[in-house]
Amino acid sequence: MKKMLFACAQLFFATLLLAQSLEISNYAIQKVDLRQVQLTDHFWLPKIRQIQQVTIPFALQKCEENGRFENFLTAEKVIKGGTGKVLGKMPFDDTDPYKIIEGASLTLVSSPDKELDALLDKYIAIIVRGQEPDGYLTTWRTINPAAAPASWVGKCKQRWDNLEMSHELYNSGHLFEAAATHYYATGKKNFLNIALKNADLLVKVFSAPDNYDIPGHEIVETGLIKLYLITGNKDYFSLAKKFIDLRGTSEHRKPRGEYWQDAKPVLEQDEVVGHAVRAVYFYAGITDVAAITGDEKYKTTIKNLWHNMVHHKMYVTGGIGAKHDGEAFGENYELPNLSAYNETCAAIGGVMWADRMFRTFGDADYYNVLERMLYNGVLPGISLDGKAFFYPNPLESDGVYKFNQGNLTRAGWFDCPCCPTNLIRFLPSIPALIYDTDKEGIYVNLFAANKAKIRFNNTDVNIIQNTQYPYGPGVKLNINPVKKTTFALKIRVPDWATDKTVSQLYTYQNPVANTITLYVNSKKQNCQVQNGYIVINRKWKKGDKVEISFPFGVRNISSNLLVAENKGKTAVQCGPLVYCVEGIDNNGMLDKPFTPSSFEVRYNANKLGGINEIIAKDGAQQTWNFIPYYSWSNRGAGKMKVWLRSE
Repeated sequence: MKKMLFACAQLFFATLLLAQSLEISNYAIQKVDLRQVQLTDHFWLPKIRQIQQVTIPFALQKCEENGRFENFLTAEKVIKGGTGKVLGKMPFDDTDPYKIIEGASLTLVSSPDKELDALLDKYIAIIVRGQEPDGYLTTWRTINPAAAPASWVGKCKQRWDNLEMSHELYNSGHLFEAAATHYYATGKKNFLNIALKNADLLVKVFSAPDNYDIPGHEIVETGLIKLYLITGNKDYFSLAKKFIDLRGTSEHRKPRGEYWQDAKPVLEQDEVVGHAVRAVYFYAGITDVAAITGDEKYKTTIKNLWHNMVHHKMYVTGGIGAKHDGEAFGENYELPNLSAYNETCAAIGGVMWADRMFRTFGDADYYNVLERMLYNGVLPGISLDGKAFFYPNPLESDGVYKFNQGNLTRAGWFDCPCCPTNLIRFLPSIPALIYDTDKEGIYVNLFAANKAKIRFNNTDVNIIQNTQYPYGPGVKLNINPVKKTTFALKIRVPDWATDKTVSQLYTYQNPVANTITLYVNSKKQNCQVQNGYIVINRKWKKGDKVEISFPFGVRNISSNLLVAENKGKTAVQCGPLVYCVEGIDNNGMLDKPFTPSSFEVRYNANKLGGINEIIAKDGAQQTWNFIPYYSWSNRGAGKMKVWLRSE
């Protein structure tokens, strides 16, 4: 019996180790496993707990009400010879349960919950019932292709008839992403087996040498690569690369155009175009392929695309996708405020791409963009109570234009709830973005209170980080290696703590008020900055302490003159947070000129869940009240502006 128990234990831990192997080892810089970082943070921890305790149950209830799970059961009836009706309005409705399961799985890593774990197994058992015998899984088509909205999928008599709009491969992509994460989090294969069966079907169909079709909505590429990392099955990677390499080619197929990032072959693409969410998912996939193959041509492509996005098409909030029409990137410098789209999903995809770019090239500016997107592009998408959501994120509201899918403020749900479910799958992953490692040492990339155990050079290095970020300038790090060990500690210097903005689109009007201060074991040190990082290279021992204080104050921001709508206007930032003014705080002043003469930053524990508000006076001695942009529209619909007229 003891031998049997020992063997079972060995098998369990072997499975668990495999479940942890979702990182591409070819990246120059490696992520620190989510399991090794325990948040204690006052800012992010409550938000992630809220996802588990409030948003996930709320979203599952919505999925039940809207027939998301019933569709899988109806598909089973049809597979067995019966008939049924499709519930829902979108061809990608299946992905809502997938994304919720993905996010819930991540919460189980840091907050184990037996009831939630069992609930996920219940839903996975429902999903598998809708899978056809050969692995196909898209319920609307299995149930009744003729009933699908013609505007989305046209006439789909056969599988894969209209991939540009059918979302069959998009459904597979989210299935693969979610199943890989569930396996990583639990070690269970019940969801993974569904995904592998579907992936094997895709390989059989699309790896055929005479099949040149590609997904309409990208994400299956990164999903296939995650399955490749789990299984070692190179067919999955080869298919992902094939999908990427075929996009924009015309030898055997007709390109679909810019909306689908399908106007030029991938290695010729140098401008971010089309549907913004599709685009950043696609670029993340290219970056994975660049890391795995080491091909410099792919690296050149992603650098060119990144440069175009950040320096020509990114909002000051980190939002991307200027146009409601096509949920798309606009032209260079086309960045309207009132009609800005800035889909929450696009910011999430932007963070995922930025993380990959950093791990490929190692420059701090990738994380400076990531941080801007995280606090000001992603976070506004969810209300303070965790039950209402923004699809678009404009930089101005007039209280009349119903920008949010027909709503003036956040909505409780949408016919297309891709943004709520994407927030669920993304926010619990934030602890995995805090630290990274390379051959030289350990990166501190995000500032959030936590306890971490990081493996470096065969030694466990325990780190305790304490900070009041994003509302304070100080970061304290206790470094406790199990034994003395030499490595470089690399601490990111945020762009807001310097006079250099992360994008050529924006300029800080006022210089930083003071310099960065650095103490190691209470002794003041000179800051050595390399590629945007304070680098401390030493033999570390238990009890070592590092303290950093960044220059923290209000920064006024101007736009590049080529951004027509922002001429003669100013925006306000403090720390990593972009600020805005709401009508409710400013007594009809939003259309008056703002010529700031003084700022007072003060913490208000009773306002909007606890914020640093900024009280400003202008040349006319008018008082303005600024709040963090992420917190706007939590007190009802009304006027709001990020950019204020200064002339």
